[in-house]
This record gives sequence, C-alpha cells and structure tokens, in this order.
Amino acid sequence: MNIRAINSILLFLILAFSASLKAEWYSDSAGIMGTNIYVEVWAETPVQGQLALKAVMAEMERINQLMSPYIETSELSLINASAGKQAMVISDEMFELLDKSIKISDLTKGAFDITFASVGYLYNYKENKRPDEATIASLLDAVNYKHIVLKKENKTVAFSNEKVKIDLGGIAKGHAVDNSISLLERMGILHGLVTAGGDTRLIGDRRGKPWIVGIRDPRNKEKQAVVMPLQNSAMSTSGDYERYFEEDGKRYHHILSPKTGKSTYDVQSVSIIGPSSTFNDALSTAVFVMGLREGLGMINRIDGYDAVVMDNQRKMHYSNGLQQ
Repeated sequence: MNIRAINSILLFLILAFSASLKAEWYSDSAGIMGTNIYVEVWAETPVQGQLALKAVMAEMERINQLMSPYIETSELSLINASAGKQAMVISDEMFELLDKSIKISDLTKGAFDITFASVGYLYNYKENKRPDEATIASLLDAVNYKHIVLKKENKTVAFSNEKVKIDLGGIAKGHAVDNSISLLERMGILHGLVTAGGDTRLIGDRRGKPWIVGIRDPRNKEKQAVVMPLQNSAMSTSGDYERYFEEDGKRYHHILSPKTGKSTYDVQSVSIIGPSSTFNDALSTAVFVMGLREGLGMINRIDGYDAVVMDNQRKMHYSNGLQQ
C-alpha cells in the first residue's frame, strides 16, 4: 500500500472519529402557540442537531399561524368569521383535523367539542372576566359539534348555527407535536422529545434509559405528582391550572363543559398515555369533562391508551392498563 493510500485511510478515520465526537444532545425552547415549546434530540452532527431544532420550531409557528384564534388572519379565525354565513373551502390539513375532532366528539359523546368556543371566547383568564348566566344561556344552543358541516367532496366547512365558534386549543398542540415528530423521524433522528405545553411525544428512548416524563402537581408547579418512564410513546395532560382565575374562592378555568358552558370540577388533572399526541390531547380534555368514573371507564375501553387522573380530593387514579 502506497503512502497516499495510507494517508487517505488515516484522514477518513480522523474525520469519522471527529464526527463521532460531535454526536450529542441538542435542545431548544421557545414561546409559541401560547405555551412553551421544548425540543431535545440526539444528533450525529451539530448541523443535523440544529436543523432538527429549527424544523420543529418552524412547524410549530406554521400551525400557530394556521390555527390560532388570536391571529385575525389565521385560517381558524377566517372560518369563525364566515362559516356561520356560508360554506367556505378550507385547507386539507384543517379539514382533516376538523373531521378528526368530530369523530372524537362522537367517541366521547360530546365531552370533547371544539364548539365550546361559542361560549368560551367570552372568558378572559388574564383579566378575570367571565360571561354572566344569561349570556351563557343565550349561547349554549350553539355549543354542539353537530353544527359543524363538512363536505368532503369539495373540502368545505359551514356552521348550521350562525352563533357557532370553534377553538382547536384541545387538539392543535397535539397535532403540532405529531407533525414535529414526523419531521424529526424523516431527518433520521432516532432519539428525541417534543413538548408543547402539556403535550409530549418521544422518539425511541434516552439512549439506553427511558425518558422520564413528569405530571405536575396541579396546586404546586414546583412539584411532580407522578413521574412516568416512557419510550416511543406520548403523553398529554389537561389541568385546571393552565389558564384560570379565582373569584370569591372559586376557580374558573379553561376546561369548560359543553353542556353548561362552565368550568368542571370533578378532577384537577388528567394525563393520557398513548401513541398519538393528537388523540391524547383531545382525550385528556374529554376525560376531564366527563369526570373520574365515566372518563376512566371510556379509557379502559380504548386499546393502547391509558390515563392517570387526580380527582378533586387530590387522590390519584389509574386506568386498568397502568394498574396491571
């Protein structure tokens, strides 16, 4: 073997060794979609790591611009402004998520219902404002997912009641997490985590160890009520501490019953564990609204999904799969 060939082999080995030294964890966080987004990936090179982080943040912001009720130009806001008057053509992505929302509403017997916003938009948790009883009563007939009329052949949506408004806050973050995980997998990431508020999904394990995902104490943000060792899974949590205000000793929080247009109080926190963040996100809201017995009963009938519930007496309850 000549000296040039030996030098080439040595150079290759040096470059390969150098690249292996740069394989490490990369992470980033940002405030998007009204919550904290956190991404952590194991990447073979700094370039792969940084591209992965940027791809997730860009996807989160894209969905924020599409589905935020607080951005006037978002597709969701345009739907709320027009669908009560006439059918409108919407994007494939929006159509599919609305269709999925309706199917989950059917599954949960209306406990999950994106038309809760017909009343919910009048709550302002930052300014401690809520609608009065008469206003709630006047709008309750608009809270019914069956008012959402989807036409698959031309991808349109219409509302059969002009007072209807929708909000995807109970499913959009889960959708964003699932999309982000798909992006990372296509980029060759084998170990990673994406969190959007209470929604977390995991790729693989933490290089030989499980990921440890915490469920926070609803009454103490510095404490974890439960920690779960997970891998290749996802968990979503809904709690009465996310957006709320207190008035005369009563907590008014953002998880509203579609039947009453008011906060529900049977539980303080619900976490759903399953393969899909989109489904987890919606189910955690539904179980919170349904309450302990009905909610856990439903989860026990759904293969592949489990629940951890803290009731209003701060007692923990687990679905059958976790008890086993």
